[in-house]
Amino acid sequence: MAAPLPVALEGADPTFADLIAARPALSAHALDGLLMEEVPLARIAREVGTPTWVYSAGTLRRRFRALRAALDGAGLRASIHYAAKANDNQAVLRVLAAEGAGADIVSAGELRATLAAGIPAGATVFSGVGKQPDEIRLALREGIFQINAESAEEIEMLSAIAAGMGLRAPVALRVNPDVDARTHAKITTGKAENKFGIAFGDAHALYAQMAALPGIRPIGIATHIGSQITEGVAAYRAAYARLAEMVRGLRGAGLPVERVDCGGGLGIPYRDEAPPPPEALAGAIKATLGELGLPVMLEPGRWIAGPAGVLLASVVLQKQGHARRFVVADAAMNDLVRPAMYEAWHGILPVSPSALAAPCSPADVVGPVCETGDTFARGRALPALPPGDLIAFLDAGAYGAVMSSTYNARPLAAEVLVDGARFAVVRPRQTPEDLLAHQRLPEWLTPAAGTFPGAAPPA
Repeated sequence: MAAPLPVALEGADPTFADLIAARPALSAHALDGLLMEEVPLARIAREVGTPTWVYSAGTLRRRFRALRAALDGAGLRASIHYAAKANDNQAVLRVLAAEGAGADIVSAGELRATLAAGIPAGATVFSGVGKQPDEIRLALREGIFQINAESAEEIEMLSAIAAGMGLRAPVALRVNPDVDARTHAKITTGKAENKFGIAFGDAHALYAQMAALPGIRPIGIATHIGSQITEGVAAYRAAYARLAEMVRGLRGAGLPVERVDCGGGLGIPYRDEAPPPPEALAGAIKATLGELGLPVMLEPGRWIAGPAGVLLASVVLQKQGHARRFVVADAAMNDLVRPAMYEAWHGILPVSPSALAAPCSPADVVGPVCETGDTFARGRALPALPPGDLIAFLDAGAYGAVMSSTYNARPLAAEVLVDGARFAVVRPRQTPEDLLAHQRLPEWLTPAAGTFPGAAPPA
């Protein structure tokens, strides 16, 4: 039985009802409160504790299938390579591997993680501006599907390493189309001043040079213009049109082009954004690259994993200041850093059925870390939340746990996967002992008790 949901304070923010309605994995029950799929979040908090990341397997599957259907519906020969940097939990990777996802990785650690989850190197793209020689050797030994080269210097390194191994590295040239995706400055990647890729004007000559090098098999071109793109597909169309122009030029010069890597970056609605649907992205690819007759690749991360997760937290206390009410949670910026790093907006829902239906007033939601930046929201419409009440930070499935730290000596939170009516801990909560387990003292720093003036002598 669904719980009645109040209209929140007037303003630009979505109501609780709006937030839940837009997220199919969530529902409000009159007795159990907020549910992820069929599991009450309060039950997870009782059994696992807080803070805890909670992921919906059903959402991962649903969103992957929606993207697959959009690409197929446009008549594209397309492969989907999930960007492991968004969420590299083994359970998340295994759910997507079972759906037929390949991987996009940016480190040897991510390659090992995706291999362990059942995604073969032959379905994996290795991106990133700073691949190290040992990482390249590992990728080549494992039979990597594609390496996206981002500089002339990297191409020379790839050539030397692959030739020394008696191999030919499958290399795509990452081209910077100098397109502004109109996203946050810290996650834009396709403008001329960004560190990524080869300048468009230099790419043709460099591709020709690459084709002449030993140990290199040039296979195509790649691009990625940014993350959390929500303002239509115009930027995609502009970038892909430039790629199509380049492919025609390379072919005209007799150079081989096997495929085009279209990158990722499609945004999700954290607040009230209206990002383009996957059908619009597929249409942009079809309109600009379709006539080339080449396979295309996509590298989504946030679009698949973001809406699949919440960060479940408990209220430590409410602090009433002269002008502001503060809700202090046991989750902090070391858990979910996006609000502090990107000024990101995340929906916040109370979990209990009574709180979901209670009157709201403005509150700042903060964590216990000793930083003013440890603030999740300001002036958010929330009910009274006494100590012990639960709250859920929405759309935290991407760039959440993977960006966590142990700042302030705070152990890493647990991670849970929900699948229908069942759930399981997929990463146990770190313990305080774990924080010290891998530290070592040099032999000259033997423990010395009672040296602080006034310290009590050892018992």
